[in-house]
Amino acid sequence: MLDLATVTLASLFAGFVDAIVGGGGLILVPALFSVFPGAAPATLLGTNKAASVWGTAWATGQFAKRVQMPWSALLPAAAAAVVGSAAGAWTVTLASPDGLRKALPFILLGVLLYTLARKDLGRTHTPHWTGRTQALLASAVGLVVGFYDGFFGPGTGSFFVFLFVRLLGYDFLHASASAKLLNTATNASALVLFALKGHVWWHIAAVMAVANVLGSLLGTRLALKHGAGFVRGVFIAVVAALIVKTGYDAFLQPG
Repeated sequence: MLDLATVTLASLFAGFVDAIVGGGGLILVPALFSVFPGAAPATLLGTNKAASVWGTAWATGQFAKRVQMPWSALLPAAAAAVVGSAAGAWTVTLASPDGLRKALPFILLGVLLYTLARKDLGRTHTPHWTGRTQALLASAVGLVVGFYDGFFGPGTGSFFVFLFVRLLGYDFLHASASAKLLNTATNASALVLFALKGHVWWHIAAVMAVANVLGSLLGTRLALKHGAGFVRGVFIAVVAALIVKTGYDAFLQPG
């Protein structure tokens, strides 16, 4: 019972953070591995997806009610993200992600330093492109980051947000809202794969999903209330935490 309470609380907090700017996996995945150290990693990852996909989907719906979403660009981008995720998952069966694991902390550090240096970055919503061009660029982001999500994964939401801000000219609020849709698509795709392989603890995932949606509700309300500046601040904090976590995993973790 204590184990379930622990991962449920982690799921609540993960949903809260994920709704604002992504990065919920930074909280929930380590919690699952800590509480259930003897379980198969695929089962824990599948259970994580089964819980978090609902919070991400809920956040997408909440943002869509209050933020103007460019559906003509985002729907093709979501489809591209699913294709990229599947391709990344297939590639990881052929090649090891060890090189990327060691490079990731430095890539994230570059994202953080760039964001800090450009103090105006993502504070105003001024899309650089419209129509087909916007759809093509959004789809390219979906394909590339979706591939990364399937191949390795940590920081996927942060990469979606950063690229929507940097390449498409979105503010952090609109970028986070857009990232939620793409993250929902990739998470749902991964969940189908895990479920077909029997790698989901549905009885635990159901309880965590409720908590994740509640956390998502709180996070979305805060993001909508305080706007792009607040989301930017949380983005910086999450990327900094990801640098520490991925750096430890790549260079300091025993074994």
